[in-house]
Amino acid sequence: MKLDDFLDSRSTSLKICGVTTFDDARGLVELGVPAVGFNFWPKSKRYLDPRNGEWMKDLAGEILRVGVFVNEDSDLPFRLIRDGMIDVVQLHGDEGPEVTARFACAGIPVIRAIGVKSADDFAKAESQQADAILLDAHAPLVFGGTGATFDWGLAEDFKSKFPEIPMILAGGITAENAREAVESVGPVALDVASGGEISPGIKDFEKVRKLLEACGGAK
Repeated sequence: MKLDDFLDSRSTSLKICGVTTFDDARGLVELGVPAVGFNFWPKSKRYLDPRNGEWMKDLAGEILRVGVFVNEDSDLPFRLIRDGMIDVVQLHGDEGPEVTARFACAGIPVIRAIGVKSADDFAKAESQQADAILLDAHAPLVFGGTGATFDWGLAEDFKSKFPEIPMILAGGITAENAREAVESVGPVALDVASGGEISPGIKDFEKVRKLLEACGGAK
């Protein structure tokens, strides 16, 4: 799976985030999930220590591998890209546009996450040199994975205001509401963590199958 295919606006992709084991990652590949997310923020309950993630290399070319970072001030994202462990960087903290620009200038694909409370938050998207913007529930100090939704009408407004920016929808998406999200908002992708789990970091493949069906099947 290539990033351009994942962000193709003609259909809705699925990214399962917060994967912590090779078995779960391999299972997602076999189901035909287009993208997987690995959370490298140590405070996350889905944290994956990159020192224990050599197996991520084995997934190269089979699934889009997204590394999630929160206010990371080291060169870790660059090293993981260089070592062939991830394909895309997702910034989920308070990073300014200069941080996004560093990756863009290095030719590294970037997804920029924005916590949405009101339309005023959209201003953050205009200055970002990102390949896609991910809209998530506003959750200060939590940085995603809360299982909380936000007003999807705001996501529709974002899509109308910035039709040229690929928009990924996150926040409280489950097998029960995923189809509604696809039909009402029409994002290029859904990003799901808690809605596809048995417990934090452990995936529920039956839930994932239903999420895939809601998105129209595997890409």
